[in-house]
Amino acid sequence: MPQAKLLITDDEAPVRTALSAALDEFGYEVRTADHGFSALAEIRRELPDVIIADLHMPGMSGFELLSVVRRRFPAIWTIAMSGSFSGDSVPPGVAADAFYEKGSHSGLLFRLVKAMTQSERAAHPDRSTALAPIWIPRNGHDPAGEPYVMITCTECLRSFSQVLGGDPATIQHADCVHCSSPIQYAIVQQQHCRAAA
Repeated sequence: MPQAKLLITDDEAPVRTALSAALDEFGYEVRTADHGFSALAEIRRELPDVIIADLHMPGMSGFELLSVVRRRFPAIWTIAMSGSFSGDSVPPGVAADAFYEKGSHSGLLFRLVKAMTQSERAAHPDRSTALAPIWIPRNGHDPAGEPYVMITCTECLRSFSQVLGGDPATIQHADCVHCSSPIQYAIVQQQHCRAAA
């Protein structure tokens, strides 16, 4: 059986180090990230089998990260982790398969990971590796008079403005200003209606 791949996301280095060392001892291949954006970069490099994410992190929180993962990578098992909630139930509104209370007995976390890595997740259709463009309307002009669009990144779901360059009829390229994900976009061409004579 291949070694299960885990991704631990927490803004506290001692927590990442301790969990990584402990899970590595159990034979898991462990990678770490210090916030949601760096976790998305790690996911782009290689899909993990399980993500363990702290809910409270600067930049992109675990709440946001887990929502993105659930939407884009439903086959990845997820464990939310926090010291702000107690018990073993997933907090309301958190898109996770399980919850681990920080500071509680680590045996619970190991049991959760073991159960997930020994279970089959529902198969999902293969996704194309080619980037499909997102279609967006032209938004107008910025204060300098340059035409721009608002782009919502499909990875981190954050929006940013982009000054238009080149031929608006072609597919444009940009990198998300938040998580650096490559984005292809195209401008929706407005159809002009003729006034009835």
